[in-house]
Amino acid sequence: MAEQQPQQGKRSNSRVIAWCMAGVVGMFAFGFALVPLYDVFCEITGINGKTGGRYEASASSQVDENRTVTVQFLASNGPGMSWEFRPVVRSVKVHPGESKAVNFFAANPTDHAMVGQAVPSLSPSEGTLYFHKTECFCFNQQPLEAGESVEMPLVFIVDPDIPEHITKLTLSYTLYDQGQPANVSGPVRADKTTNNNG
Repeated sequence: MAEQQPQQGKRSNSRVIAWCMAGVVGMFAFGFALVPLYDVFCEITGINGKTGGRYEASASSQVDENRTVTVQFLASNGPGMSWEFRPVVRSVKVHPGESKAVNFFAANPTDHAMVGQAVPSLSPSEGTLYFHKTECFCFNQQPLEAGESVEMPLVFIVDPDIPEHITKLTLSYTLYDQGQPANVSGPVRADKTTNNNG
């Protein structure tokens, strides 16, 4: 009888340890899954100012010429990003339902090729449900050679269903350094320019 009790105690301890280890593994797995799940949730609901992906405009959408929404543009660099990055125009006025095109300027002043990635955010966050990008440089990474510059297009539509109390939207982009491209050779696009010093 005395030997059975320590053996039962060892089995109980083993079960507790096994459950604890399973819990730790489960928490780590949940932590890794939480970030992409949160991003999907924010994209669907517009929480946290995250704007959605590419929007397919409908040919039948109506332009509300009785209303005007001001869209402001901001640009900033993430930590360690040395590019010049700015909107070509600071703000535009649009009618809901109207397709509008603007450009952002980026230049790589360094002596080596780099890749940038712009991440958008919109305020007020309520407006993210009504701000649709049909074309955006933020959909892809942007490689630039040393001394190269580029104007990058953004085409968007403010949804006609946007609430009337929203008269101004601010679209902010933060540009992050994605490192050096694996292959920098290839033709330079027509909208790019290379600054040759000397």
